[in-house]
Order: sequence, then C-alpha cells, then structure tokens
Amino acid sequence: MPGYSARPPAIPTVILEDAVTRITRWDFEPGAATGHHVHGLGYVVVPLTDCHFLIEDADGERRVTSEAGEAYRRDAGVAHNVVNGGAEPMSFIEIEYK
Repeated sequence: MPGYSARPPAIPTVILEDAVTRITRWDFEPGAATGHHVHGLGYVVVPLTDCHFLIEDADGERRVTSEAGEAYRRDAGVAHNVVNGGAEPMSFIEIEYK
C-alpha cells in the first residue's frame, strides 16, 4: 500500500507484558502511522484522547472517530495501517490478550 514510508511513525510504549497480556500506549502526532501490520492477538483499544483514525486496509481507506474512553475490541487477524487523520496529537492504550 502506498504512502506508509512518507508518514512519521507512531510511538509505541509497552507498559506491561506478562503471560496473559501486553499493554501498549500508542502516541501519534498528526499524520503519524503505525505502518501496515497484522494483529496476531485479539485486542482492546481504549482511547486516551479523542481519536480521528484514518484506517488503511485491503478495502481502501476509511475514517473512524472514537471519543476518549470509548473502548472497542477486535479479533486476531486484523490487517491495517492506523494513521492519525486529525489535526491534534492522539493517544490510546492497546491491550492484547494472549
């Protein structure tokens, strides 16, 4: 998928990793991206700020807004690039369960 390398990287900080979970804080400046990846584990996302996601996947691009504290869950196997599509920095916690 084009465009990934031109974006600044989002910054992951692993907060906790043990036999049950990995908890990562993700911080994005405007335009920052995770890079294309496939989730090998199921996960929960809890936005710390309002998040204006630009999601790039095999179906194209879509915009999704999640308010701070509005948690959601996804199954393993999700393949995408997550971009901060907003004008402000955004952050969320990702909890992967093993």
